[in-house]
Formats: sequence, structure tokens, C-alpha cells
Amino acid sequence: MHLIVDGYGGDVKVMEDPDALLRFLDEYPDAIGMTKITPPQVYTYAGRKPKDNGLSGFVLIAESHISVHTFPSRKYINIDVFSCKEFDADKALNELRATFSLETVRSWVLDRGLEYADLETAAREVEMERSQLMSRL
Repeated sequence: MHLIVDGYGGDVKVMEDPDALLRFLDEYPDAIGMTKITPPQVYTYAGRKPKDNGLSGFVLIAESHISVHTFPSRKYINIDVFSCKEFDADKALNELRATFSLETVRSWVLDRGLEYADLETAAREVEMERSQLMSRL
């Protein structure tokens, strides 16, 4: 699964605080049932355009990775939760909303690596894709 999140209207103080982002990346994997395998990393970016300034952080998890990019002057944040095992995307989103006080969230869940899924999961995914295609016709 790959949860992709665009968050709007968040708490600027949290988005520009490297320590807050580091704490989030340190605690979030456990909160959503993932296994952190490296300490989180957070970097400050000061670009040519002030509206591009912000923080970027990531943590490697046994299941893959979590990354965050903040744009405090825009009150905007990008978050990716990529995992080779299924997880509760709604719970993950609720944690993100609460942590960053997001007013609006756009999110997508992509299923990846389906060719490696067990037969039952692969059949379910194929059936779902067929249904979606048929509903468009």
C-alpha cells in the first residue's frame, strides 16, 4: 500500500519545527503498526523562493518508508506512507490530521507490488479493477 497525502491549512508552528517533525517520524511508525529500522532524519530547506522553504524528513521502516515535506508559508504538507504490508489508512490519516492540525486532506491509496501478492489477494485485486473498468463503460 502507498498512502499519499496532501494536507492543507495545518499548524505552521509544527510544520516549521524540526524537533516536532523528528518526534512525529520517531513515534508515527509504531502508532500505525510499522517497524522503524533507522532513526528518522529531518532537513531544513531554504530555497530561492521563500514559499518553497520548509522541512523534509523520512524514516525507513521494515515495511518501506515514511516521508514528509512541509511548506509552512503555504500551510501545506506532503506525506507518503509506503508499506509492503496492509495498514489501516483511515487510522493513519487520522493521526496525520491530529498531529499537523490539518483542515483539509486529499489522499490516495495505491496498491503496489500486486504481482507478489498471494493468489487470494491478487484475485480480489483483479476483480476490483474489472469492476472499476466496467463501471466506467
